Amino acid sequence: MSKPRPPHRLPEVSHVSQLSVFIIAVNEVDRIGRTIEAVRPLTDDLVVIDSGSTDGTQELAARLGARVIHNAWPGYGEQKRFGEEQCRHAWLLNVDADEVVPPDLADEIASLFARGEPEADAYRIRIAEIFPGEGAPHPLGFALAPVRLYRHDKGRYSRSPVHDRVDLVPGSRVRRLKGTIHHFSVRSIGDQLAKLNNYTDALVEDLDARGERVSTLRLVLEFPANFIKAYVGRRHAVRGIYGFMTAMNFAFYRYLRVAKHVERRLAERARKEGRL
Repeated sequence: MSKPRPPHRLPEVSHVSQLSVFIIAVNEVDRIGRTIEAVRPLTDDLVVIDSGSTDGTQELAARLGARVIHNAWPGYGEQKRFGEEQCRHAWLLNVDADEVVPPDLADEIASLFARGEPEADAYRIRIAEIFPGEGAPHPLGFALAPVRLYRHDKGRYSRSPVHDRVDLVPGSRVRRLKGTIHHFSVRSIGDQLAKLNNYTDALVEDLDARGERVSTLRLVLEFPANFIKAYVGRRHAVRGIYGFMTAMNFAFYRYLRVAKHVERRLAERARKEGRL
């Protein structure tokens, strides 16, 4: 079993009475400790939704003050919707088990509630990957900025089994925070490939459920196009050897999604023609 990492330095902030924090997790004992430690001072309602960990994640989360609830894995969007429903307060902050809210961002979130209700209904937060060997987000690194802090009555996570995004009520006021969530997504190259391999299975199921068909031409184009997208477009080129390796993994995962989809179609055709 991997040893839990040392806790992240706690932000010196007070509980936000209107805010719940929820985290979905499975087998994250080596990473979830610092995730919880970083957000625990923000809330008196910290919820971890666990889908069946076998490494002690539940026990560690409970020991650190989280309310741990088991829910069998229904897909990304549905698991986060389940998490929303377990929260007690009007405002929700979602972080993943491999993400850390640094002290400056915790202070910024707390300040939104210092004089009562925040001005907006939802807030986008920049999320930057930190690769092994990096102590902080690369200043030129690529980052997404999804909605992660929002009023429960103004947004819900989508029901998508593969995408986790907050769908907001039309007309919702959205702002962007200055701080950045630190995303420690890569344990190792092998672990990343195993995770992406499993994720492609879910992506193929989602394509079939929506009746989408991907052209076989993309078997040829997907890898080089997505390597360029990651290495150049997402600026992995500035991240050294890990940037190159993760760009290769990203390209292979995008190719694998198409390959599995095409393989499934070929098998279906063979069954219809009586060859299987």
